[in-house]
Amino acid sequence: MAVVVGLLSVELHLPGCRSLKDKRMVLRSLKDRLKKFNVSAAEVEYLDLWQRAGLGVTTVSNDRRHVEETLNAALAEIERVEPGAITRTEMELLT
Repeated sequence: MAVVVGLLSVELHLPGCRSLKDKRMVLRSLKDRLKKFNVSAAEVEYLDLWQRAGLGVTTVSNDRRHVEETLNAALAEIERVEPGAITRTEMELLT
């Protein structure tokens, strides 16, 4: 059995956040929305900055295409919920 692990790194700029509390509220809502894609998401960078966030989104499957489709769907959801907030993305697949 081949295991494929997918990692999506997403950098966000959140200009509406005026405190860490504001940022964490936005990220909590975003992470809750991503649960429907069967992924794990966590804030992994810029923990002490108000308007900048780095999210790590992961999924595991035995099908490379399924991993790519899942992470692309999660990325599309982030863009839909926070339009224009994404400043950088990177996708890695480990087999």
